[in-house]
Amino acid sequence: MYDAVTISDIHLGSDNCQAKYLVHFLAALRRGQMPTKQLILNGDVFDSIDFRRLKKNHWKILSELRKLADHMEVVWINGNHDGPSEIVSHLLGVRCADEVTIESGGRKILFLHGHRFDEFISRYPFITWVADRLYHFLQRIDRSHYFAKLAKRKSKTFLRCAQKIETDAMRYAAKLGCHAVCCGHTHLPVSNVTGPVHYFNSGCWTEKPCHYLTVRNGVVEVCSYTEEVPDEVPEPEPVVPTVPVPSIA
Repeated sequence: MYDAVTISDIHLGSDNCQAKYLVHFLAALRRGQMPTKQLILNGDVFDSIDFRRLKKNHWKILSELRKLADHMEVVWINGNHDGPSEIVSHLLGVRCADEVTIESGGRKILFLHGHRFDEFISRYPFITWVADRLYHFLQRIDRSHYFAKLAKRKSKTFLRCAQKIETDAMRYAAKLGCHAVCCGHTHLPVSNVTGPVHYFNSGCWTEKPCHYLTVRNGVVEVCSYTEEVPDEVPEPEPVVPTVPVPSIA
């Protein structure tokens, strides 16, 4: 059994939300096909708090989350798109927080969305809005999402922001005495296990392949979810090397 499964950046209401795959993924969690003690939603579950934008499969996701809350602990970490946490808490009956720390295998692992370390979105809100619209446009015209991912990886500004979030998150986790920190926000799945504090990012559910994190016995893995929707959900295959989180002296 996993100590936690983490997903982030679903962006319900967005045309690019990979909703049908997430509905099946959450149903598999609820049926115990991927046994876990808790589900952590690491921010930006909504694209915006405008329920008129939600489609049929988006409502199914909210329904699955509500059902999951009856079977396990579900924690919703606030992201920059989510809006007031009170709305989420009353809607789904889940616990909301700005950050969460869990213990697994004797190690402390911190979860937070990561937008607090992104100074660009607060300094340049209009440019951020334009870049966000361009990113969504590229996703919409190319269902393989190749060009959207290429644009991110070729953007020096984006890469600098992503690196700053990673560096600041690890520094913050070290101050809290944590062995690892797991973020979202950048939509880039990452596993950095080179330093004293390990950094992981759960990617997103708006481009293919979708990603998520698993935590078991102190080991964090970044996993990809198949684009197909099988009858059964197989044991996830890690897409990055599995390395135990080291202890902090």
